[in-house]
Amino acid sequence: MRPLVRTTLPGWLPAEEVVRALAPTGDVVWLDAGAASDRAGAATPDGYPERSLVGWGSRTLTASVRDEGAVEAAWATIHASMAGDVRAGSQDPDPLGWWGALGYGVAAATLGEGSRTWAASLGDPTAPDVALIEVDRALVFDHGTGTVTLVTWGEHDAWRRRVEGWWADAVTRGVGPIDVPVAPARTAVWRDTAETYLDLVDRCLGAIHDGDAFVMCLTTSVAVDGVDESDLDVYARLRRLSPAPRASFSRLGGVSLLSSSPETFLRVGRDGVVESAPIKGTRARSADPATDRVLAVELGGDVKERAENLMIVDLMRNDLSRIAVPGSVEVPALFEVRSYAQAHQLVSTVRARRAQDATSAAVVRAAFPPGSMTGAPKHSVVSFLAAWETGPRGLYSGAVGRLGFDGSVDLAVVIRSIVLEHSSGRATVGVGGGVTALSDPAAELEEVRTKARAPLAALGAVI
Repeated sequence: MRPLVRTTLPGWLPAEEVVRALAPTGDVVWLDAGAASDRAGAATPDGYPERSLVGWGSRTLTASVRDEGAVEAAWATIHASMAGDVRAGSQDPDPLGWWGALGYGVAAATLGEGSRTWAASLGDPTAPDVALIEVDRALVFDHGTGTVTLVTWGEHDAWRRRVEGWWADAVTRGVGPIDVPVAPARTAVWRDTAETYLDLVDRCLGAIHDGDAFVMCLTTSVAVDGVDESDLDVYARLRRLSPAPRASFSRLGGVSLLSSSPETFLRVGRDGVVESAPIKGTRARSADPATDRVLAVELGGDVKERAENLMIVDLMRNDLSRIAVPGSVEVPALFEVRSYAQAHQLVSTVRARRAQDATSAAVVRAAFPPGSMTGAPKHSVVSFLAAWETGPRGLYSGAVGRLGFDGSVDLAVVIRSIVLEHSSGRATVGVGGGVTALSDPAAELEEVRTKARAPLAALGAVI
């Protein structure tokens, strides 16, 4: 086993400042704990992680579902890299591993042989479906203790010394506020007209009324062209407009994924506990405090939203039961209303204990794609939507985060996100919502507009 070297760096610098200085170009992943983490010793808001992580790697792994066998080969590489068991008892887990994104098209490799007939429609021809870097150098920002740790494998001594030298100079120099430029005005173009989207909602309602589905997560997208500015500037605006507990910045293989996701797809801890926190149920926030409180209470009691949430909870219970110790699947939190910058959300938590013969990579395979982005029953709903939706989802609806070499997993659902293609300057925002028998088509259309508002604002576009 290669030696793991940890160095505690003196003082504190915000992760955003570090990424701008050390990674203005090139592949990098920043797992962001939100703007509160910019200050040393800052209190962790409820639901936010205690650490931010920035990772660099020597190898990038990309694959497209349109290339036969490529995604399966990527899965084999990931599986071989991850240990079968998390290192029990470690108080300071190894953060190194495969970091980045698994696009929705990876479903073609996780849902079984029957998915082959419609797999090609899931893949995005302009972006990879798997975009990961093998992180062998990382900075870990613990904003509770105000400490920053540099973690590398032993062969990266020269790189580590360069970072230590830059860090010492930057801490001595001090940093001021980052000047984030205002976005130039741009035009947003929806993939589907309002009429088309409403027709698709009606089609979903028909399938539900026919007994073919219980809930269907219908999606669309909106594109903004001519984005020729720094991806870090776009992300800086997004994280200020819509701070979120599972936010991240990934620049991989010619594509940047800028995410303000609030949703946990999967965590696998050092103790073997597996956890998912699906979100189903949304209300846009109000600037008036009294109205805002009413909206939160209204969301918590909404029959349609609770039914939708419960169906996805049942789906996640089923997914996790495939890799769990029998009898260990539980729902410790049901229908919690959590309030974020742009919206109130209805969140539940599903928890299980990983079976001894199940690897962490197998846990991800069993649950992918995230149930909150498919509907139930998962396989049939995915096949229906693959035929009906008017374009591929790409990285949207997939997962972003970290697959640790030590067997730990921390993945968020790719929502409230921007995918920026460097060569074309096109930014795409995917949005969607769950359709149930109680859905009002007009409300479903308004929900996707609400979800697109902050990412579009970060790009200088309006709905």
